[in-house]
Amino acid sequence: MRLRVGRSRSVDALRPEWDRLEATTFPRFPFARPGWTKSWLHAFAQDRVLLRDELWLLSVRDEQGVLRGVAPMVLTERPAIGPVRTRMLRMVGADPNITELSAPICAPDDADAVLTALLEYLENDELRDQWDLLFLNGLRENATAAIARRGDVHWGRETPDFFLELPSTWDELRGRLGRNVKESLRKCYNSLKRDNHAFEFRVLSSEAEVAEGVETFFRLHAARASLTGTVDHLDVFGHDQSRAFLRDYTRQAARLGETRVFQLVIGGRVVATRLAFVLGKQLYLYFSGFDPDWGPYSVMTTTVAEAIKWAIDQQLELVNLSPGRDVSKTRWDPRELLFREAYLPSKSVRGGLVHHAYAAVRDERSRLSRLLSFARRRNA
Repeated sequence: MRLRVGRSRSVDALRPEWDRLEATTFPRFPFARPGWTKSWLHAFAQDRVLLRDELWLLSVRDEQGVLRGVAPMVLTERPAIGPVRTRMLRMVGADPNITELSAPICAPDDADAVLTALLEYLENDELRDQWDLLFLNGLRENATAAIARRGDVHWGRETPDFFLELPSTWDELRGRLGRNVKESLRKCYNSLKRDNHAFEFRVLSSEAEVAEGVETFFRLHAARASLTGTVDHLDVFGHDQSRAFLRDYTRQAARLGETRVFQLVIGGRVVATRLAFVLGKQLYLYFSGFDPDWGPYSVMTTTVAEAIKWAIDQQLELVNLSPGRDVSKTRWDPRELLFREAYLPSKSVRGGLVHHAYAAVRDERSRLSRLLSFARRRNA
């Protein structure tokens, strides 16, 4: 398959084709939607003297002109002017945790061909002098060969994504779970019943409901992050910028019928919540939050169980538990899909110099992080 790459003018100009292409991906992620890119740029892109972001929206087409891939990228220059600056080319979503997985968008079987075409385009004689380091994320196993063939590749971490393929009934799903998980679920429900706490499971989907539900999510997400003596959870939406982004995207997605806000309500009070997105026949579970006063009842586990029940009732085919390895996901015995990240220096002289400087800074930060971790353990 021969592919050609070009630069698109705007997200909106590409949106109809992009929507059709994204529907062929598996599993599906909200981060691959054109609305995510548009909201992200509005919230996070910078245009200052010390830092400037420029959208590089790359489209990959076959010989018939059919869109086979999209790579929403941002060229970040620090500083924005002058001869001594770095130019990093990254996927849209270079943010702390908000975009859980960013990757070139294409059908799974096209990953190698699309990535090969993108690299050939970015490394032609004209473009390779316009960037210094290229960062790629969300690389599937069948796409890593395209990177490896290039040479001078610096591999980063692996990110597992976990998803459940849904049977037709909750009882069927529950029957295939391990004994410990079944017992944990039984305790979640029985502990509430034992103390006479009846719960209501709400599913918010209209634009007005979602707007209100997102504000409740911010409060409970921050409350969860404030807990000590347990697994650390960041308050990912603790800044005005990240909150503005989420308000904008969930509102857009609600208009398309994609946003869901799940809430566990006891005595008229929301005690746990989870944001989610319906993408075709798939449900993506995003961030969550809960009231620490209700933590002993494992209300977050109950909320996830109820969300899965809801997905089965809606005849959805898959629940994506989101990337990252932790017991709240692996306990469901999900399928696992690994994604890799890598960065490549430009083959220009400048690219090599920036790469050496970047690697030195990265190694020093890693060393300091290890020393700090050691000091904390000594003082614990």
